[in-house]
Amino acid sequence: MAILLSAQGLGHAFGARALFDDVSFTLSDGDRVGLIGPNGAGKSTLLRILAGELGVDRGNVARRGGLRVAYLPQMPTFEPGATVRAAIAAGTKATGSWEDEARVDELIAKLGLGGPEAGADQLVERLSGGWSKRVALARALVGHPDLLLLDEPTNHLDVESILWLERFLAAARFATVTVTHDRLFLQRISNRILELDRRNAGGLLDVAGDYATYVERKADNMAAQERREDVLRNTLRRETEWLRRGPKARSTKQEARIQRAGALSEEVAELGTRNTQRSVDLDFQGTGRKTKRLIEAKAVSVSYGDRAVFQSIDLIVGPGSRLGLLGPNGCGKSTLLRVLTGAQAPTAGEVSRVHGLEIAFFEQDRAALDPARTVADTVCPDGDFVQFRGARQHRHGYLERFLFRSEQMSQPVGRLSGGEQSRLLVAQLMLRPASVLVLDEPTNDLDLATLGILEDALTSFEGAVLLVTHDRYFLDQVATQILAFHTLPGEEGRVTSFAGLEQWEEWHRTQVAGARSGRAAPAAAAAHAPRKKLNFNLQREWDGIEARVALAEAKVRTLEGELQSPAIAANAARIMALADEVAAAQADVERLIARWAELETLRSA
Repeated sequence: MAILLSAQGLGHAFGARALFDDVSFTLSDGDRVGLIGPNGAGKSTLLRILAGELGVDRGNVARRGGLRVAYLPQMPTFEPGATVRAAIAAGTKATGSWEDEARVDELIAKLGLGGPEAGADQLVERLSGGWSKRVALARALVGHPDLLLLDEPTNHLDVESILWLERFLAAARFATVTVTHDRLFLQRISNRILELDRRNAGGLLDVAGDYATYVERKADNMAAQERREDVLRNTLRRETEWLRRGPKARSTKQEARIQRAGALSEEVAELGTRNTQRSVDLDFQGTGRKTKRLIEAKAVSVSYGDRAVFQSIDLIVGPGSRLGLLGPNGCGKSTLLRVLTGAQAPTAGEVSRVHGLEIAFFEQDRAALDPARTVADTVCPDGDFVQFRGARQHRHGYLERFLFRSEQMSQPVGRLSGGEQSRLLVAQLMLRPASVLVLDEPTNDLDLATLGILEDALTSFEGAVLLVTHDRYFLDQVATQILAFHTLPGEEGRVTSFAGLEQWEEWHRTQVAGARSGRAAPAAAAAHAPRKKLNFNLQREWDGIEARVALAEAKVRTLEGELQSPAIAANAARIMALADEVAAAQADVERLIARWAELETLRSA
């Protein structure tokens, strides 16, 4: 495969703190790279260097002539007052040619940006985080990139948007480098893993394969490094004993042994540093309640006018319950959490809670953090000691459990990275004894090692956990029950319970396929139907038909809205013309759905 980019000897630092040093790799056509590493390793910085937005302190980046690189940052920004169409067009060479306009229209259709949720003429600033991410992606793609760099693209996306992005990247013809902590997403979109970590030899581990392959290779590498450290320590011990016996170091051979002992000492120290794994020490405090029912909901419903958010939910939450809520943004997950915890009354039904129930909350927007307050004062504003599990502990020692360095204790919170702020919120949460932990998107910006430790802490917590997260792997590891909100038209307000993520995914595929084909296929048949590989043209048609259906349906809704407008009530000619246009648009939808069903049949044959 042709090489797109070569990075040699890259090094970068912020002030006196080195992020990475002497890192080298190449990127080629067909690469689907997942870039991972601990918080603070410099992943986002490396992406910006590859994108040409940031200079490198040491080393160089050589790009193939004419290479087109697009970059999607964590938090995309747009010109104030920009519409969806204008924001996407800003990614062109501003020639205003018909080719540019056609490419913008193509991406609006392909990314589903022509519908009512994110119409082409809507202001980007009024869109949700998920839809604005799609606009930013369209802006990045409009220039036909050879290499797309994505920094945490799943953050703040709901599960429906993440599934869409997975499918989109899997079918993409360009190379990608993606920074993400979403392990299931990483598994599905990557064919190569780069781990940026100073513990790796050379600071970088390069694994050809998916995330599962990386996990196996990483374990083997760490085991080999530890074995080598043990061997070298034993050799160093023997050499040191020889030196202490005081032989006269006059011969060349004796001089060489002295030099060898020094080199061994340096290598052992380096391996010891690489093999030392600093990890967050998480241990949530329960209250020890022995009651079997902490929260009980009976036929609970919430409605706003004629809109049902959810209906007739029966639920028992007790010690050891770990309930995960799954659904698109705005479906009612947070509303259900408020009802269960007593912050909001249900429209119908009843919620009972054990007397004196203690609940601790993790808020995803970090509103609880004062950016001007120091890290130490955030966990303990009065005095130097915190109370943890009935014992006094100095706040600096407590913060070291969360990998905060001594020089960070007096720094303002606003200078912390996103991952560090998330760890600080968890540190606050652990100081509050509770029978119920409520976590709303706790995984944003946490690195993979911390996510694993958080999973273990929550699964061993003696109380109950109520969890909202877009990280499906994390959800599957923690939750013992998943409540999924239905998303299809006509099923608003329905909630279905699942035992695990795999069961939900099979159900979800069946629901989506049934809606698009106009028939409800049995769940087992849809989940286990064999797939046939389509030829190039049919596969290309299959990849784009979902967006074409969405665009056609949006056109029907737009025309129907205009037909019902009072402004044309006296214009008989316009009413007749619109009625014809609605009929034609509906016929187009039916034709596309029928074609979708034909392609689905070919794939399943």
